[in-house]
This record gives sequence, C-alpha cells and structure tokens, in this order.
Amino acid sequence: MARTYGDRCGVARALDLVGERWALLVVRELLLGPKRFTDLRAGLPQVGPDVLSQRLRELEAAGIVARRTLDPPASAKVYALTPRGARLEPVILELGRFGSTAPFPDGDPTFGSDALALALKTLYEPGGPATTVTLRLAGQDFRVRTGEGPLELARGAADEPDATIEAEPGPLAAVLWHGADPAGIEITGDRRAAARFLKRFPLPA
Repeated sequence: MARTYGDRCGVARALDLVGERWALLVVRELLLGPKRFTDLRAGLPQVGPDVLSQRLRELEAAGIVARRTLDPPASAKVYALTPRGARLEPVILELGRFGSTAPFPDGDPTFGSDALALALKTLYEPGGPATTVTLRLAGQDFRVRTGEGPLELARGAADEPDATIEAEPGPLAAVLWHGADPAGIEITGDRRAAARFLKRFPLPA
C-alpha cells in the first residue's frame, strides 16, 4: 500500500502523489517535453535506475505521467506529462524561485540543461526590446524569447535568433547569478542582444 499522510487537506493529498523523493524532479525534467528513460537518467544522474523506475510507475498510477511512442521515424518509447501533470508547472517554478537563494549542497552539485532552462523561467523579469536567443546547453538547444511579455521557452533552436549562446549549464549559471566573466561562454550573432538577454534573470532580492 502506498504511503499516505492520512490527511484530508488538499496539500497533504497532493504530497501523497508527488511528495516522494525525486518525484517532483521527474516532473521538472518533463516540463519541456517527453523524454526517454535514458534522457531522464542523464538529467537526474544522482538517482538510481530502480528508484527512477519506481517513481515513474507511481506517477503513472497517479495520472501525472504517461508512456507513449513517438511518431516514426523516431518510434521511441518516452515518458510525458499528462494534462494533469502539466498543471504542476507553476508549483515547480515557484519552488525554484523559493530555492534560488538557498545554500548549495556540499560537493559538486549537478545542474542539468533542463534545470538551467527552467531556472530562467523561474527568475525571468520582463522588460526591454524583444530578443530571441538560441540557448545551447551541453549540446541541447532551447528557443528563448524575452521582452515585455511572458518568457517564451521551448526545446529546439530558434529559426532566426538574434544571438546564440553556447555554454555548459554550470558556467552559464555562474555568469547569470554569481558575477562570473562571460568570456567563458560562446556568443555568436548580436552580442548586445545577448547581453540584454543575460540581464533579464536576476535573483530575488
């Protein structure tokens, strides 16, 4: 029998579904689209395959995640959020904002490409002229558009970006939030547009 808080409160009942260790991080990894099991392992390198399989089974049983097959020619088996699971996005983003000023864990903490991309959505501050960037994180492309409206973020390269920013997630995070020299990241295209883009994600006061 699954563990439960035995509490009728909606918060407790939600935690009955997604409160197990790694469950919300699995949801985080799927917010930008379906992934294969191996891709989930790459985004969550600290979780063992047996634990990940168990969490996926639990999230499937709760109607939060579903398995499906991609259309040909890929035909790969992937995990995707259901409409119910996608409703967790604002919860994940607010947790990210809440934790953005918390101390880092000891050792060499991981920072995956999807985690960095979603951190941008978490900390986005609208403003300035519309700017479209292809963000290439550890070889994975994301389309990001800033401006006066909400942040637009999706997997895949932009068709005609103002700039392309290429970096590993850790060094880019150091530039964005820890005052590191941006010389360590590769920028092609309009460098002024890239500079505007990098200023749109301040940490909370």
